[in-house]
Amino acid sequence: MKTRKTIIMILTLCVALSFTACTGKGDSGKADSASVSEGTDKTEDLQAKLDDLYQQENQIFEKHKDVWEKVFSKMSKTDAGSGDYADYLASTVEANKKSFTDDELKTLKEDIETIRGIEEQITEVENKLDASGASESEDDDIIAFNNISGKDFDGNDVDESLFSKNAVTVMNFWFTGCKPCVAELSKLNELNDAIKSMGGEVVGVNTDTFDGKESTIKEAKKILESQGAKYRNFALDANSDAGKYASEIMAFPTTILVDRKGNVVGEPMVGGIDNQDNYDALMKQIQSVVDADSANK
Repeated sequence: MKTRKTIIMILTLCVALSFTACTGKGDSGKADSASVSEGTDKTEDLQAKLDDLYQQENQIFEKHKDVWEKVFSKMSKTDAGSGDYADYLASTVEANKKSFTDDELKTLKEDIETIRGIEEQITEVENKLDASGASESEDDDIIAFNNISGKDFDGNDVDESLFSKNAVTVMNFWFTGCKPCVAELSKLNELNDAIKSMGGEVVGVNTDTFDGKESTIKEAKKILESQGAKYRNFALDANSDAGKYASEIMAFPTTILVDRKGNVVGEPMVGGIDNQDNYDALMKQIQSVVDADSANK
């Protein structure tokens, strides 16, 4: 759950509206204002409550997707992980209020106050989990893709050898309706060429193509071709570790680094690498993973 929270706290570009993770219990626009009752004190109930609260936040972004897309495009990745989440959203809106109409500002402010209430409940539940000793340890925060399955867009099987043969695998999660995702495809192709000699590889995971949907694969291939992107792209099985990870991503494009053992290294890079600062930061992270791989040989 901490991983999901980290991803929520670094929202930058656009919401993944097509994911089943964006459907949850209750009204999509309002948080459940009732405090956590004594009947949910069991660990499994607390965890279920926490999941539901995250789902409620997802639904808010989905309900007003167009205006929230504009907000995420204004966010700074370097600041997104600090402070109170609702305050961070509010400060981003305030700093860019000239970009929104009066109606949009009204909607955003109402949504942020709803999110603030949800965040208070999240804190309450997390504190109860901490008190019960059921919160995740540091080791639990390590994300490992112990299984990955699916096919690339040419129909070839994908498995764990994807990682074991590379010093670092750069996984880029995108979908066809995401304009910032499409905008960075040519830069990702350039990155793939640049890191081959380092033992690295860029691969794309198009979330519209989960479980091999032929129509969406065809559409994604056309977009890749139009942008000159020749690196491998995958249609993953939704139930694989990587597929489950993707289902919790809330901002696109998102790029992660995976080491030879299938472990996700460092924090996700949210936002397009066609931004030079993002590209430089990602290259620095890639070099760090490659250096660590060499040291372990």
